[in-house]
Amino acid sequence: MAATIRDIAEKAGCGVATVSSYLNGGNVRPANRTRIESAIEELHYTVNETARMLKTDRTRMIGAVIPELDSTFCAQVLSEIEDVLRKHGYAMLVCDCRSDAGREKEAVDFLMNRRVDGLFVIPADSSGEDLVDFQKSGKPLVLIDRQIDSVECSSVCVDNRRAIHSAVDLLTAKGHRKIGMIAGPQTNNAARQRLRGFEQACEDHGIPAEDRFVYYGDDSIRSGTEGLRTLLEQSPDTTAVIASNYQMTMGVVIGVNEMGISVPERLSLIGFDNPQFARAVHPKLTIVSQPVQAIGERAAEIMLRKLDRDANGTGPGTPGISGGRDVAEHIWLETEIIEGHSVKTLP
Repeated sequence: MAATIRDIAEKAGCGVATVSSYLNGGNVRPANRTRIESAIEELHYTVNETARMLKTDRTRMIGAVIPELDSTFCAQVLSEIEDVLRKHGYAMLVCDCRSDAGREKEAVDFLMNRRVDGLFVIPADSSGEDLVDFQKSGKPLVLIDRQIDSVECSSVCVDNRRAIHSAVDLLTAKGHRKIGMIAGPQTNNAARQRLRGFEQACEDHGIPAEDRFVYYGDDSIRSGTEGLRTLLEQSPDTTAVIASNYQMTMGVVIGVNEMGISVPERLSLIGFDNPQFARAVHPKLTIVSQPVQAIGERAAEIMLRKLDRDANGTGPGTPGISGGRDVAEHIWLETEIIEGHSVKTLP
């Protein structure tokens, strides 16, 4: 006969309520947790997920909608989130929307129909219209990497404006004044902030803002290569280029190889993200590095806090708690520049 919660409680020397709390991801004292886990292993106890879902109206599944599954940034952040959630008994269901607003709406609807308990989104649609129905459900929603002005929910982002500003600071400190920027699509909040950082830094350093030094890409490897070629064709006097995300950084590196450009002798480069890729490039690439581990961990922590409040009756729609509404948490993390050998000091 299969073991029951009461069997686990008796074996562990705990109350049934304590075992139930552990199985549902609640807070349990470390000593009790150890005894419960030992009893579960000894009695070969398995959770009846269907019965638990019917009883608690929770699936213990968290949805995630991302713009590109092959994005190193997305993959690393999701990996960190999954590590945290798994320790608390949650699994993830991930949908790739291919940076398409229509696919993003379909993905959100799909996950709602699968009754996920919460949702992480790295938005492709800057309007936020695809998130309206999910927000009405009252379940936790956490945006990652970018915010949407019309959507009031928690978010975890880096200071994108400061990230690019610091890259320009480094280049100007080494004598560069003709600096090109390969920007992302301006429908993307993070890309807009990075461009603003570039513009503000140029202004702060007395560098004239000229359109010929900005190329608007689409966050793809191809647009990084095309962006580099375009910038150098329309502005041959460019001495340095900043690529504002990882895919476009790869595209720029491909471009300098195909065009036979010597780095940093002819052109200095600053990329974005993935320190391992930066080390693999010759010469070692100087990059703006995002704290992907911290982004994933903080996003997961916010989600777990909100799920815990919902389970304890202190979440969205609960009278007396922030007027019955969940309070949005906004976390801003700092980037850092990891210097390689791709930036030349000009005389």
